[in-house]
This record gives sequence, structure tokens and C-alpha cells, in this order.
Amino acid sequence: MSDENIDNAAKEARPRSDIQTLAERAGFEVEWQDAHNNTQRVPEKTLRVLLEKLGLPCGNAAQIKRSMSTIDAEMSGRKLPPLITAEVDRGIALPVSAAKWGARYRIELESGEVIDGRFTSPKGGTALLAPIAEPGYHPLVINGHRTTLAVAPARCYTVDDAWRALSKEPDAQKAPPLWGIAAQVYGLRRNGDGGVGDFTALASLATQAAKRGSHALAVSPMHAMFTAEPDKCSPYSPSSRLFLNIAHIDPAAVLGAPAARAAVLKAGVANELADLERLSLIDWPRAMKARITVLRALFDDFSQGNDSPFAEDFATFVKEGGRALEDHARFEALQAEQLARNGEGHWRNWPDDLRDPRSGAVAAFAQAHRREVDFYLFTQWLAAEGLMHAQRAARDAGMAVGLVADLAVGCDSAGSHAWSYRDDMLTGVSVGAPPDLFNQAGQSWGLTTFSPRAMRMQGFAAFIDMLRAAFARAGGIRIDHILGLRRLWLVPEGESAKDGAYLRYPFEDLLRLVALESWRHRAIVVGEDLGTVPAGFSERLQEQGLLGIRVLWFERAEDGEGFKPPNEWSNGVTATTTTHDLPTVTGWWRGEDIKWRSKIGQMMVRADGRDPVEVAMEERDVDRGHLWRAFQEAGVASEDVEAPSVDNAPVDEALAFVGMTPAPLVTYPLEDLLGIAEQPNVPGSIDEHPNWRRRLTLPVAEMIADNAFSERLRALDTARKRSVQQDDSDAPKPETR
Repeated sequence: MSDENIDNAAKEARPRSDIQTLAERAGFEVEWQDAHNNTQRVPEKTLRVLLEKLGLPCGNAAQIKRSMSTIDAEMSGRKLPPLITAEVDRGIALPVSAAKWGARYRIELESGEVIDGRFTSPKGGTALLAPIAEPGYHPLVINGHRTTLAVAPARCYTVDDAWRALSKEPDAQKAPPLWGIAAQVYGLRRNGDGGVGDFTALASLATQAAKRGSHALAVSPMHAMFTAEPDKCSPYSPSSRLFLNIAHIDPAAVLGAPAARAAVLKAGVANELADLERLSLIDWPRAMKARITVLRALFDDFSQGNDSPFAEDFATFVKEGGRALEDHARFEALQAEQLARNGEGHWRNWPDDLRDPRSGAVAAFAQAHRREVDFYLFTQWLAAEGLMHAQRAARDAGMAVGLVADLAVGCDSAGSHAWSYRDDMLTGVSVGAPPDLFNQAGQSWGLTTFSPRAMRMQGFAAFIDMLRAAFARAGGIRIDHILGLRRLWLVPEGESAKDGAYLRYPFEDLLRLVALESWRHRAIVVGEDLGTVPAGFSERLQEQGLLGIRVLWFERAEDGEGFKPPNEWSNGVTATTTTHDLPTVTGWWRGEDIKWRSKIGQMMVRADGRDPVEVAMEERDVDRGHLWRAFQEAGVASEDVEAPSVDNAPVDEALAFVGMTPAPLVTYPLEDLLGIAEQPNVPGSIDEHPNWRRRLTLPVAEMIADNAFSERLRALDTARKRSVQQDDSDAPKPETR
């Protein structure tokens, strides 16, 4: 018997309490493997709290029984669910009781073709629909009952597909080794940007990078934040993942420079904007106050000119945005009003009749404050136009992919998304991560996300809306913590991060929907699969055409000491030197991350009494030697040259090393291309480190014109063009970690 079977048998042998049984039926993992491969059991106290938060009362035997009946009814298949996912050219199984023998059905394909049929499966057998070759959302009618078949392609749109579309060579089997840049949008500089990176600077970077051989520009999340609370600046804790951060608007981009200049003059903030531009760190409250003042002046002029050539475009945008856009604008206006009146920003603490976006009180508020609501519609229009321009600029300049938008794993429970989709979201819990080798206290991110029960019952509508918003103005998306498509670590609000449990999600359904929307938008998908990854997870992503992520610091040799040579990295991933949460090459080489962990109290006291910082620095010194030897063995560093000093990080060697991997797409962070020591974010810090505030030293135009920077890009482009894929087959190579 295998170890896995022994472990499963042991689990089955352990008696289950009623609470544990209910939790398992609801999708919780009552036992899980920690980073040391030890089995941990979730306390019943935690399970009780989480079940209550999931809408399954379990305070006594009667409640447990009713909750069990609720789960049984939802999972029984007695009713057709609102949406069923399937894959092209594969038979489609339906709930037995929902598709009885002899029942007639009709499938209305998106193309207009209609398929009529009758079920002939034996009584009690699985009802099957014949395979469908056309991807899409196809209505299915069975004896008058309607559902939707979401038929997905076998895999996502890939880098190879993007290359074929660019090169207009439909028979091309593989794309050449491509590379891109990763940038923090807020940190970009442009003369006249008012102190925050904007979509115009992004468009400029995309254009200039494409001219030097880049085919992708991966960006930080651009989700909508809290206009009334500008101090909330983490792009991974947004108000809504459906809309955009209006901080990145260039007031001149859509309505023209004369209109923007007039708005700045009317707002009286020219000197303030100039002062903000000179700062090395973003002052979010000041910058947002000034920007909103300018945008309001711009809106005043726009709304008074009914003959504006842009009026029709704005009206079309509002109409297409529908209820979701209107809800977001109403939330922005409501939150500002509630903060001003009661000092309360969280919608769950508002008056009862304002907590429901469909209430008469909210409708009355919107009518009474129509101009304010329209202002927020206007800002979303400007943001959408600005981002679309950046993507067009990238593609027009020759990028195969263009912008790769970052999709955060969750949203702030106090935000627009949670308010607008409150029946779809988890409440009273935070998404996070259990204790692991890198964070022994675990993590609670203060985010919420969709309830898997609500997903199934409401036909995955909220999830699909989110995907479409992410894909809408990009050539790809990066799904942060893609492990969440399979399971998420949930922590009851107010509890320690270690006192949580994993909740399973409908993984295969979600993967199919990602693939379907990927093809509909002709955009690639990258999944951040770092951390404690379940066995087989990364391989499943690659089967589906999703690119995982591999980072230099984690690609270690089997002995755990050295670093993998480039040719041993997986070819079904994007490769990079670092991420926004990890040290830059210069920072790692110097040990800056160790110093920061010490400053914010993340260094554990050692039993032997030694200084943990001193020990960590000694270990880093050994690792520097291992990394330098890996560079030498790969041929990016000379054999007869000693490792550089601590103050002279081998940035070019690190970039070239990653560029030699067989990854179809390599992304180089701007921080490493510029040799910067500081990382954008230090996880676990709040005020100690200037997270999400660092700006580049030079404007994009000057940065690109710098000879050293341009030479580095040219060298990387040449190196990637010489890179040879290790596996010429079209099938993804199995994960090698």
C-alpha cells in the first residue's frame, strides 16, 4: 500500500464528529499537511466559526442536521444548476435526476445552430450530452428548464497563440523565446504626472520597451481603490476588482492637454502637483486630493458641454458598464458621504437600508446625489480609456502580448465589490496562508472573495464578471495566488492566522471558465503558484495552458544548497529574478531583506542565543557563493573571476541566467533592470517600510534613453534570441520542482 493510501486509510479510520462531517461536506479540509509535511487537524472551535460564516449554523444538533440537509440538497443534483462547465469535444455529464430517460433537450449554440435531442440513458444512469465542438456559453433547455453550458477550449490562449497572431503565421508551432518587463505602475515617472505613475507613462514604457524587443509588460494591480480613503494604497487590497484605480488617470489623455491645463488652473493646484512630483515616495493622501480636485474641475467643464465630441463615448461606456458600474459609482459617493457624516467607511456599519445596493434608500441617495455619482462614472471612463490606450500602444509597437494585468486574490471586505456582490462574497473571514517556512506565524491578508457555495448557486456569474474585467484591456492576466482556484486558507476575523482552515473551490469549473474567457479575449494567463503547492497542482495548470511562475531565489538544486542550472527550469512557466514581495537582485546580494525582516520583528529568537541577523547573513554569504557558481557553470560569469563584493551585486549575470531558461516568457522587473536595492513591498510590514510608495528616479523617457539601461535591454534581447527551448514538442513539460 502506498504512503498516500496509508494516509487516506488512517484518515478514514479516525472517527469524525458531526461538526467535522458537516465541515467536510461543506468543502473544508479538517486535516491538512503543513510545510514540514506534518498532518494538522483543524480545531472544532475554528470549524464552527467558519461554518457559521459560510451560512451553515451548527450551534446544536438540530442546526447541524438542517445544515447537512442544506448541503445535501445543493449537491444532490436534483435541480439543474444555473451553469454547467464542459470542455470541447468531450461528453457532458448532467445530474441524473435533472435529465431523465426520454426527456427532450435543446442546445442553442452561440453560432445560431440548434441541437435537438432526447436522453436515452438507462434509468439511474448518468445522463450524457454528445460532445460539443464550439466553445461558448450555450443555453440548454431540458423539458422547459433552462441552464447554460459553458463549453471551454481544451487550454488557455498561450504565448504561442499570441505569437502566431502577431507574426500572421498560423502554422508556426512555437514562439521564439520572448521576454518582457514587470513594472509597478504607481512608481513610473512622467513630467507632469502630479506625483503618481499614470497610464500615459505606462503607454510610453510599453512603446519604448517594444522597440527594444520586449513582447510583454506585466504590471501591478490597477484595481479600483478607495477614493475617500487614499491612505489605503496596497494594490492587492482593492475596493473592487471590476473597475480601475483612478489615481492612474492622466487628465490630459482623453480630453486633451488644453482641457487639463484649464482644470489645473481652475483647481488652483499647480504648485502642489509640482511639489508632489519632486518626492521620491508617493504621498498618497496629498496626491489623491490634488488629483481629485483636478478631475472635478475637468468634469465640471465636460458636463456643461453637451456638444462635446466625447459625450457619446461616455454615454456608451456607462450603458455598457450597466448595473455593476452604477453600483461602484454609488458606493464611491456613499462612502464619501458616510465618512464625512459618521466617520464610518465600512459599509457593514452603515445604516441598514444603505447596506443593500438594491434598496430604495440607495436609489434615493443616487437620485439626490446624481451629479456626484456621475462624477465617479466619469473617472472610470477616463481610467478605462487611458488603460486601453496603453494596451493599444503596446500592440501597435509590436508586442505579441502587451500588458499583463495583475488580478488580486481578493478584495477589501469594506469595499465596493463586497457591497455590490454581497450575496456572492464570504463575510466575517479573511483570506490568508497557514504558517510555512517563510512566515511561521501564517498570514491573514484582510481580504474577502467569492463563496464557493454562492458560485455554484448563482452560475459563477460574479467570477465571470471579474475575469472579463481583468481581461478587458490587456493581452494577459496574472492571477495572484492561483492556488485559490483550488483551495483558500480562511481565517475568522480577529483570529490568529494560524487558526484557520482550507476551503475547497470548484477547481475544474474555474479552470474551464478561465480558459474560455482567455480565448474570447485572446489573452494569455499566468498563475502565481508559489508557496505550499499541492502535489500535481502546477502540472494541472500547465495541462490547461496556464503559465506558472518560477523565481530565481526558489529554484534550488535537489540537495537544497545550490541553484538549478537554467536548462533544468520548467518550460511551462514564466521565469523571473524576483517579485514585488521578494528582494531585488541587489537587495538579496546585500542582505537588505534580512535587515528589513529584523526591523519589523520577523526574525525568530534562536535557541543557541546567537544573533539571528548574524546567522542569516552568514547563510546568505554561503548562498552568494552557490549562486555565483551557478552563474559560472551557466557561462554568464567567467570561471576565473571571484564572486563580487557585497556592494557590487551581479545584476547582469542574474538577468542573463534567468534569460537562458526554457521558459516561453521571461519577465525582468524594472527594479532589477535598474539595479535598485529596495523592493516594492515587505510582507508583514505596515508603516515600518514604505510599501507601494517608491517611485523611479527618472521619468520613463529619460530612463529608456539612458545608455546603460538601453544596453542592458539590448543584451537581454540578444541573449533571449539565442536561447533554445529545451523541449520542442507542443505538449507542456512536466513540472520539475
